[in-house]
Amino acid sequence: MNDSSINLLLEDLKNPKEKVRQRATGELWRIWFYQKGIYGLEKLERIQSLFKSGDTKQAEALLTDLIDDQPDFAEARNQRALLYYTIGDYEKARDDCQEVITLNPVHFGALHGLGLSHAALGDYRAAIQAFRKALEIQPYALINQKLLLECTARLS
Repeated sequence: MNDSSINLLLEDLKNPKEKVRQRATGELWRIWFYQKGIYGLEKLERIQSLFKSGDTKQAEALLTDLIDDQPDFAEARNQRALLYYTIGDYEKARDDCQEVITLNPVHFGALHGLGLSHAALGDYRAAIQAFRKALEIQPYALINQKLLLECTARLS
């Protein structure tokens, strides 16, 4: 998929029609998961299966191997950030989210994760910045609107 197609999907995320936004969101996730073709997708599916079954150590090891093998695979890093956040290692989650955003600046999932990680670490100003950036890409994302308000309230 070319940049103009991705740009059209990003524009669709700002569409007032929910079905248009949902389709664009799903398509962007598909593109990100398929960045490394079937090879990357199968690895991520295997890792997600391990993660869901509670084998976070093995999932983390496989994600790290995949990232070492494919350092530009943003979704592998995003999945590791999710794993780190879930097990409470917010610093590592934050760091991986930042790497994802460096690789893919419009990755709204990583921006959301970055905001969550900053909030979990008590850095509400940084969390607010991350949620605002996520909302620039997905202005209708109610969860980011809610989290932005919650973090703002914690500053007062």
